[in-house]
Amino acid sequence: MEPTARATKTPLPGVGVRYDVKTEAGRHLSVVVHHDGRRTLAFHDPGDDDACKDAVVLESYEATALARLLPPDPVGHLRKDFEIDLVTEHITVTKRSPYAGLTLGATQARTRTGASIVAVLRRTSATPSPTPDFRFAVGDTLVVVGTREGVDAVAELITGG
Repeated sequence: MEPTARATKTPLPGVGVRYDVKTEAGRHLSVVVHHDGRRTLAFHDPGDDDACKDAVVLESYEATALARLLPPDPVGHLRKDFEIDLVTEHITVTKRSPYAGLTLGATQARTRTGASIVAVLRRTSATPSPTPDFRFAVGDTLVVVGTREGVDAVAELITGG
């Protein structure tokens, strides 16, 4: 059984919410989620848990980019058991995307790349297993599963790169 980290949540009236995490190695970090979307990532002094050694203020888009790097690998166990080399990525539909406003079917992503768009995250909702007639909007985050090459090809396809 894997160890689990627990975050404590502390409301900060007029500011936002602070989340504190202690790592397995005994380090203490916190994230303050400000009402305006900024995030402050703080590293605490190991000798004095109440003292902050360093802090980084992240704009909302920077926090989003960092958060996309941190999720655990949801298919990692497959590599161990079956030696399947699958990856999962989140790809954002931007206004420069040639598929903004078009349907999933129009991308022919799975046929062209071998990777699958398994969900679409939109603001406060998620659409698992979107159908071919699902229409992409600017700001959608696509959850893509496939080989590294296939997922990279979907990213290039969706971003127009």
